[in-house]
Amino acid sequence: MKDEELISRAMMVPRVSDLPFKRKPKIAFMFLARGSLPLAPLWERFFQGHEGLYSIYIHSQPSFNGTAPQEGPIFHGRRVASKKVEWGKFNMVEAERRLLANALLDLSNERFVLLSESCIPLYNFTTIYNYIINSANTFMESYDLISPVGRGRYSKKMKPLVTLAQWRKGSQWFEVDREIAMDIISDQKYSHLFKRFCRPACYSDEHYLPTFVTMKYWWKNENRTLTWVDWAKGGPHPTKFIRPEVTEDLLNGMRNGTKCEYNGRPSNMCYLFARKFLPSTLDRLLRFAPKIMKFG
Repeated sequence: MKDEELISRAMMVPRVSDLPFKRKPKIAFMFLARGSLPLAPLWERFFQGHEGLYSIYIHSQPSFNGTAPQEGPIFHGRRVASKKVEWGKFNMVEAERRLLANALLDLSNERFVLLSESCIPLYNFTTIYNYIINSANTFMESYDLISPVGRGRYSKKMKPLVTLAQWRKGSQWFEVDREIAMDIISDQKYSHLFKRFCRPACYSDEHYLPTFVTMKYWWKNENRTLTWVDWAKGGPHPTKFIRPEVTEDLLNGMRNGTKCEYNGRPSNMCYLFARKFLPSTLDRLLRFAPKIMKFG
């Protein structure tokens, strides 16, 4: 199925809020990956026993040969038809839209989370499910950055559709509801603008959705991401965690080391996921999961 046909079909699906029948809302976990999911055994422990409350979608590079011995049955048949994705290019956004369109076809999916193959859950499924489903708002990081890597990436050619005052930056790892997801896949006006004028050293995955969501849904977006990332070392890429670095203190710091608001109240539970964890960290993560993340 071509992207145009997929998006057209997704746009024809009714919005969940308009459906007359009751059903358990599901969260769509959408993995944007290069190939396999090396941390799949951890995610399997996370999902175990919660069937009917989640959906899984995986977008891998077309060059991926399908060999993923670490992925159990829960991930089988969950890959969507994909196209090439390159860091910093607009096809990264197109892959995100492809995942959303596939997930929207399931009427029970009410919330949509974008993750990478290096992401881990910081809490058990019930905690994360309740946090997301019961949230009055969505989670798309968006901020105005007065610097060469913020406002400096704006092109005046985007006027009048997008002005410098509207220009935003943020993490690509988002959580949105069905209304926003539907608008993201159906948008042509702004997506075409970003595809044309936001090219390296402007990176659409850091600017298109933060700008778009802030322009249209500023009133219900938390302007923060649910995915913890360490940028302390600087540079264009965040810290990658290796096996010896995975400790109880590290995981507890990710879980409780930040202050934020949740449904209008102060909270120290701000991040539900974290990245970037290398495949070598899997055994330690599995060891700590029952104690720290309270996996069953």
